[in-house]
Amino acid sequence: MSFMDTVIGNLAGITLTGWKICGLVGTICFGLRWFVQAWHRKRTGSAVIPLAFWLMSVVGASLTLLYFIYGKNDSVGIIGNLLPLSVALYNVWLDLAQRRMRPPTAT
Repeated sequence: MSFMDTVIGNLAGITLTGWKICGLVGTICFGLRWFVQAWHRKRTGSAVIPLAFWLMSVVGASLTLLYFIYGKNDSVGIIGNLLPLSVALYNVWLDLAQRRMRPPTAT
């Protein structure tokens, strides 16, 4: 049994292991990205999806993917996180490439 499989404690009837915490943090991160998008839209008045949304998508999908690969060995969870992870990585790449192509602003 690895450290990640060791029972850390119980929370509201949920047995917590390292992998369970990894999965929970990933799911929370993946869900909170929608609040980031709503905040960005309210702040800027723009429907453009900010880089933070895509970065949270990468982190959330990566953590839940690790949970489904190593913690649960669940093919449905693995497949369910591969597509969002690949889309998020692609969008991060596009955003960063676009930032590199912008001319520097004068100060």
